[in-house]
Amino acid sequence: MIYRKGLIAFMITILAGCSVAEEDEAASSPEQGVFERKNIAPDPADQSLEPRRAEQAYARIALNCINKQYPNKISHLMSSAADVAEPAKLTPVFYGCFDWHSAVHGHWLLTRLWGEDLVPEMDEEIAAALSANFTEEKIAGELAYFNGEDRNTFERPYGLAWFLQLTAELRDIAEGEGGKAEQAKAWLTRLAPLEAVIVGNIKDWLPKLAYPIRLGTHNQSAFAFGLFLDWAQRSGDTEMASLVRDKALSFHRKDINCPMAYEPSGEDFLSSCLMVADLMRRVMNESDYAGWLSEFLPEIPTDGSDDWLAVGIVNDPTDGKLVHLDGLNLSRAWALEGMASGLPVDDPRRASLLASSKLHGETGEKSVRTPYYSGGHWLASFATYWRTRRGIDRTGGNLAS
Repeated sequence: MIYRKGLIAFMITILAGCSVAEEDEAASSPEQGVFERKNIAPDPADQSLEPRRAEQAYARIALNCINKQYPNKISHLMSSAADVAEPAKLTPVFYGCFDWHSAVHGHWLLTRLWGEDLVPEMDEEIAAALSANFTEEKIAGELAYFNGEDRNTFERPYGLAWFLQLTAELRDIAEGEGGKAEQAKAWLTRLAPLEAVIVGNIKDWLPKLAYPIRLGTHNQSAFAFGLFLDWAQRSGDTEMASLVRDKALSFHRKDINCPMAYEPSGEDFLSSCLMVADLMRRVMNESDYAGWLSEFLPEIPTDGSDDWLAVGIVNDPTDGKLVHLDGLNLSRAWALEGMASGLPVDDPRRASLLASSKLHGETGEKSVRTPYYSGGHWLASFATYWRTRRGIDRTGGNLAS
């Protein structure tokens, strides 16, 4: 019996996305009484040796992550000794999950699954975790950090884009009815001052940006622009929509022959080419987009094949940079599906785009539930974004004039 209980505990730990060693370390940590959030509902996987549903596993990974302060990779400008502090004191809401932006999209993941009623057996626990973090006091701490000296570039643009995705999610939920809608409204009201500062920082930056940022990592502009536009639609911010749309068209309308043969770079988690294509379907009508895509990526096949774009390979899942390629497979999956959604229904390229999307997405999802925190702390968000078709189920269509 003791052996069986130990085996069950071990299997649950592996499915939760963190190792036994990490759990032991957390249990003995002096932070436990300060930062650890106790589960308030049974883990659905505790009742059986059967693997939990993907949504349950992803929610559990985020719940185990958003209040896990260490290990932590902090990006922090210090102006004096007064700025020396632990992450939870610097940014009291988004300090977990290894870094600020991963904590943000960990909160988004939970909000998305909760709002879509995809893990009803975990609703109470998720709501309690979000309520514990979305307090006026903690958000004031985040606001104070953003208003600190020389922090106007903090987490720009990747982390800022994910924050706007979080508040966009809350707006969608708040437009419904019932208890979840009321709760989402309350959280959104508390987050509004921080949202205003972040939106102001983006609007101040966009007119100054002279060139697109074509990296395959955090600084890429195309990925962020897509999320900015999706937020602008939901919030009704026409100024933001116009700023981003104009930049997207000026940067990419004349792009041709994007060099897919040069992808991926060894540490990419975003495709430089596909993210541009996923952005442009948001700002062009179907006919214009179909023509533009023919020039931008002329090699897309029309035979429905899925092997025209090789999936990224990770040779060491414990390496925090190499594991980026697992995220590339997932972000490619949602970009390819987004591209297909922007084409006319009879476009012969759609079948191959969707086939490759499925291949990349399923490959990427296999990497999520591993015992390695290097990937587990963020890959669940990428898998959830693809699995729930977040970038496609927008209201109001694209922003083409």
